[in-house]
Amino acid sequence: MYLVYKPEGSEEEQRWEYNPRRIMSAEREALEKRTGKDFSDFTKAVANGNSGCRRALLHMYLKREHPTLRYEDVDFAWDELTLVQTRAELVFIREQAAEHASPDQREAMLAGLDQAIAEADDGPGDEGKVLPPIVA
Repeated sequence: MYLVYKPEGSEEEQRWEYNPRRIMSAEREALEKRTGKDFSDFTKAVANGNSGCRRALLHMYLKREHPTLRYEDVDFAWDELTLVQTRAELVFIREQAAEHASPDQREAMLAGLDQAIAEADDGPGDEGKVLPPIVA
């Protein structure tokens, strides 16, 4: 999965591989402190669109490049920051949907996922089995 940031007026987007399992302990602790959520809850909140968690995550990635950046200086419009899944992640989601979606939703859901899979980029971790998101 990628966190993609493209501020209005910018020609280029910034893209970071977002793999919660690869975030270092000091950064995880800072994210927990900033958001008041355990890391497993934080990862679910990011995936579910929690704005505060996504802001904290963006701050973490930007701070890696700009160490003096303050959290208060990180602000974005909703459409400037997105999570983009890799092809392997979408295939994993499709497999889960094929198995668990209700019959009346399955066909439309699988068609949408097939379209997304066809358009998706391969991620750096797409060589192996995709792990489900971190959960409690």
